Amino acid sequence: MNREELQSAITALNADITFEEGGEYLTANIPADACRDIMQALHNLPAFEMDYMFCLTCVDWKTHLTMVYHLESRKHAHAVVIKSKLDRENPEIETLSDIWRTAEFLEREVYDLFGVRFIHHSDLRRLLLTDDWEGYPLRKDYEDPINMIKL
Repeated sequence: MNREELQSAITALNADITFEEGGEYLTANIPADACRDIMQALHNLPAFEMDYMFCLTCVDWKTHLTMVYHLESRKHAHAVVIKSKLDRENPEIETLSDIWRTAEFLEREVYDLFGVRFIHHSDLRRLLLTDDWEGYPLRKDYEDPINMIKL
């Protein structure tokens, strides 16, 4: 499946999906409330078979957070980036850890450093920071009293 065919097939999953132009990977923006269903389809449907999640991270844009997922089909040799915009004040999205095992660890990292809550995650707890740590160090409004860097 070439890039245009992949884009068309992904668009058929949900009418609210939009795509970004350019870049190495086909990049789709999907609604957060539809993320789980779309990702399940990308994993399970024979046309996609995205069996490998090679990156999961978050980006703070000051006005909102964006979840970013990099997926690849080893069988079909195509890859896609999926982005989902989250409310900065109440960032939450369904877990994907039961679809891709890689997500279990990476969602804990994003929870710890950005404060995104992954609904139905089986073990959502801090990964790097102590339980009494206040704030989220990778958010742009985080103030570090030692390094004193303001963004």
